[in-house]
Amino acid sequence: MLEILLEWDKALFLWLNGLHTDWMDPVMFWISDKKIWIPFYLLIAGWIIREYKWKGIIVLLGIGLAITATDQTCSGFMKPFFERFRPSRNPALEGLVHVVNDYRGGSFGFSSSHAGNTFSLATFLFFIFRNKYPWFSWMFLWAAIVSYSRIYLGVHYPGDILVGAAIGTIYGYLAYRLTCYSLVKFAKK
Repeated sequence: MLEILLEWDKALFLWLNGLHTDWMDPVMFWISDKKIWIPFYLLIAGWIIREYKWKGIIVLLGIGLAITATDQTCSGFMKPFFERFRPSRNPALEGLVHVVNDYRGGSFGFSSSHAGNTFSLATFLFFIFRNKYPWFSWMFLWAAIVSYSRIYLGVHYPGDILVGAAIGTIYGYLAYRLTCYSLVKFAKK
């Protein structure tokens, strides 16, 4: 059964990765770059401080916890444990994978830290702000686009993305719950 799933994953990857166009190459490369999102993250941090004042530190620590747990699970544990080559590094797919700017990522790709981290942030922010600002649900679209860029660039299979997104969603929700608990505890003091 696992072999069948891996074959479907590979076939879906080749189809999605094959949908590339020249004008999208720089766009997807840019979307996938972590540094390009720093102003966006600073805007979110500012928003949180504005909304929560000094308790915003607790919220920011919750986000940090969610992303750290997600990243350590995906990159620190899963990639070295499973040692599944990225499509761009898989010798069996040599010449079949569209790569951009010769970017191939590290050796192993299961599961996607980009997907995990972005879905962790999206989940956390959605739950924190869902009642006051329901438009924060758009963060999931942002996370999906960033995640898809990894397939487009040839560095992740769809399964890597789905598992990373699931892990990020779980940790984002757990960190949200812990943050809510902490906010209530500090409100009593």
